[in-house]
Amino acid sequence: MMAYSVKRWLARFCLGVFVAAFAAGPLAAAEKDLTENVISSVVAISAIIPDDARTVRTLGGMRSGSGIVIDDDGLVLTIGYLILEAEKAAVTNADGELVPASLIAYDHSSGFGLLRAKRPLGLKPVKLGASADLSEGTNVIVVSKGGPMPVMPARVSSRREFAGYWEYLLDSAIFTVPPFPHYGGAALIDREGRLVGVGSLMVNDAAGPDAPVQGNMFVPIDLLKPILKDLLEKGRRSMTSHPWLGIYTNETNGRVIVVRLATDGPAAEAGILPGDIIIGIGGRRVSGIADFYRKIRAHGNAGAEIPIDLLPVRDGNLDIKTVKVPSRDRHDWLKLNKNRL
Repeated sequence: MMAYSVKRWLARFCLGVFVAAFAAGPLAAAEKDLTENVISSVVAISAIIPDDARTVRTLGGMRSGSGIVIDDDGLVLTIGYLILEAEKAAVTNADGELVPASLIAYDHSSGFGLLRAKRPLGLKPVKLGASADLSEGTNVIVVSKGGPMPVMPARVSSRREFAGYWEYLLDSAIFTVPPFPHYGGAALIDREGRLVGVGSLMVNDAAGPDAPVQGNMFVPIDLLKPILKDLLEKGRRSMTSHPWLGIYTNETNGRVIVVRLATDGPAAEAGILPGDIIIGIGGRRVSGIADFYRKIRAHGNAGAEIPIDLLPVRDGNLDIKTVKVPSRDRHDWLKLNKNRL
């Protein structure tokens, strides 16, 4: 009785949040989807990562966040870093109980991850919307399974490219305000109660690179649609991967600076060091991290040799040196198999 009362109160509260956010338009379909499907179909995710995993030092060995049920057979979509290289994972069912889950897929290019519950969850799937319809000023709702306030009205503050220091590039990421603390795997919901994005990060430039406004970055759901079949059948997209160098960078006034290198990664093996300043690729100057990634990808797919022009930190002069890095597929570097994504 107590659990039922709490659920009923939460549904009413979330509906009130939804009404406040979308008061300007018709609510019938959205109310039904949000109260009956969306709130309950955002589940908690937990994952255990082994000590020898490549990502355990940076992402941790015990990870938790949210995910969204997207089919009738317990398929859960989340942000990939929550389950990357996990040896065990679980999701919550309709009664809040943990249900073991199988790791299905991880996609580095989009950042999505998929897992499937090993027992029925008793939850309805959330419908996929169209993230292309979102523009600056669009009202949305953020739903997670964490914290005392799991639902929050938000607004799209920007649609623009996002370049992550881990060789990650989105052409049109979704940025929202105000900031939502439990963003990992959170659902971004449109006024029709459909899923339009998956939570990835907290950022300090949600309104643009020149506007210091804190908010969140969401991965657009439209990136999932063309690769979902591949992810379900093969655990990854079928098209050839982009070159991966194992370089973690920072950008300062348009300059790309190496801050860290992946252990046993291509760049480390080629002799690049933290502190090196990347000037260009193959004689073409780079003007930031996003431009750096695009120029790398212009040289071909994973396996291509990438000529990196840099100012070495170890040299006492300003001579530009070219280091040829034989790129790899990041999936081959990660410790992945059918049971560990």
